[in-house]
Amino acid sequence: MNTPLLDVRALNKRFGGVVATDGVDLQVRSREIHALIGPNGAGKTSLVAQLAGQLASDSGQVHFDGADITRLVAHQRARRGLVRSFQITRLLKSLSVLDNLAFAVQATQARVFAAWRPVRDEQTLFERARELLARLGLAHKADSRIDQLSHGEQRALEVGMTLASRPRLVLLDEPLAGMGAQESQSMTRLIESLRQDCAVLLIEHDVNAVFRLADRVSVLVSGRIIASGTPDAVRNHAGAIAAYLGDAQDAI
Repeated sequence: MNTPLLDVRALNKRFGGVVATDGVDLQVRSREIHALIGPNGAGKTSLVAQLAGQLASDSGQVHFDGADITRLVAHQRARRGLVRSFQITRLLKSLSVLDNLAFAVQATQARVFAAWRPVRDEQTLFERARELLARLGLAHKADSRIDQLSHGEQRALEVGMTLASRPRLVLLDEPLAGMGAQESQSMTRLIESLRQDCAVLLIEHDVNAVFRLADRVSVLVSGRIIASGTPDAVRNHAGAIAAYLGDAQDAI
């Protein structure tokens, strides 16, 4: 737990005169849930894109599992186990829920579906897909179309599609956005369960959910990390309170 799985040092990104990330240092340990919070426009989306390899940094370094991956692009980072949910997957609306997951499983394997036999004969793929569906609480929706799923169920399915690759670290970008209370509770339970398999970097505006879930929290303001530590430490950090938490800390 002392050696970080993800180790980010002095990461910078500018768009002309706009500073997106400004000397960001960030460490995520194996099998921890590390939350990244901050106001709108703080640079969270840019930072996540840099970590995922979808946006090149101007300077700084990103190490993952001890290797320098600064110059690797998104698919190369994904092969190493660093994946971004809700950004790297697109649900195939013409296919069933089970078929979507089966294709996600197949995409992680060095083989293709056989052209001379039905796809559903690929039993290993579908066994793994059904395991994931059960994990997501969607086993009863296996044969449903994507448009028959609720917003929360679609979000859960997208998380499942990232799990198909057996990642080491998942970047979750506002997974609770647009959900009602019941769906938020279901997603919170799913995120909590992920630490059994991998680390999570969680970007989320729901501070109540963040402080329930996270092992550690980092606060990003104007492209810089101004506080990082346990939930209790960040909850009581004067700079974090002034810049973002404000009166919300009383409800946490």
